[in-house]
Amino acid sequence: MGAVDRCNSIEELNRLAKKSLPGVIYDYIEGGAEDEITMERNRTSFLDYEFVPRVLRDVKDINLKTSMQGRNYAMPLFLAPTGMSRLFHYKGEPAAANAAEKNGIPYALSTVGTTSIEDIAKISGGSHFFQIYVWQSRELVYELINRCKKAGYSGIILAVDCASLGKWERDLRNGHGRPLEMKIKTALSGITRFRWAFRFLTSGKLRMANMADHLPYGGDMEKTIDKVNEQFDASVTWEDARKLRDSWDGPFLLKGVQCIEDCKKAIEIGATGVVLSNHGGRQLDGAPPAFDLLPEAVSAAKDQLEIYIDGGIRRGSDVIKAMALGAAGCMIGRPYLYGLAAGGEKGVNRSVEILEEEMVRVMQLIGCDAIHKVDAGYLRKTGCNHY
Repeated sequence: MGAVDRCNSIEELNRLAKKSLPGVIYDYIEGGAEDEITMERNRTSFLDYEFVPRVLRDVKDINLKTSMQGRNYAMPLFLAPTGMSRLFHYKGEPAAANAAEKNGIPYALSTVGTTSIEDIAKISGGSHFFQIYVWQSRELVYELINRCKKAGYSGIILAVDCASLGKWERDLRNGHGRPLEMKIKTALSGITRFRWAFRFLTSGKLRMANMADHLPYGGDMEKTIDKVNEQFDASVTWEDARKLRDSWDGPFLLKGVQCIEDCKKAIEIGATGVVLSNHGGRQLDGAPPAFDLLPEAVSAAKDQLEIYIDGGIRRGSDVIKAMALGAAGCMIGRPYLYGLAAGGEKGVNRSVEILEEEMVRVMQLIGCDAIHKVDAGYLRKTGCNHY
């Protein structure tokens, strides 16, 4: 049994990931914006509710199957889009996509991924979504959408919380934005992470694979990251989002919604889903946790769009609480990146297994045999954020 197999929680995978990665790279996964208050609140918000268990129920067989965006999945989990996954393990995005397919859940590829739209479609036969930004070059955005159509992607996720990039102080200290300093610090911190360093140095250049034809140096990440950051457009409006929605026939989600008014606007432009998210606490420090917004957002949606949450999920109990308050599903980012860093595809698979095992156990202990039966009656608000 390997180290990944012996991990019994997402936190244990986190500790293994920290041992596997250079400190500079680990900080990129783990860090948040400014004082990281929002990142911490993402986690503690789930503690504001406790379960109200039922006993003497037949819970021998637990059914976690659910429907998200018109398709059936094995459980209400969704691997969130995360950029530059090959930084964390040389197998990168394909490892995550394959693990998602194996577990019967959807995977979302990031625009700034290190594997292309087409390659993910060839490598994995699962359900794939693609996360886009509205770049200054609208031509590039529509080209990406058309490529998704040709590759048979299930849906589009528009990131709407990036009018500017958050202030990631851990990364700034590590030299992000200063390529030579970053390279030196990565090399120095990689000396004691020989396995990672060997794979990183022998697996080819990191490329912004989905924009390689639009960037100099073939999309070489090290040489073009500043060019990519310059593409973020602070002038994007709801009309831009509407036009993008009109260009795509299938599921269309807005990720990064942080208020109820915007949930209502999402309905108006024809979105099929909203992901309540503060970008894992990496954008605005002081933004609300997704879980806190969930009940009111579900009420505002009035069954006209599905509400998902993203951020702070570390336990299967977190997922069950979100489902009880009306979520259609939960996106996970850091939990599966810990697994990826710790053990590639096997590690991603283990992160999903852990959450699934915990969900089943929680369902049995609260006396509910099917995920679609969980409702707010299984929860009670505690009014505190710690045990």
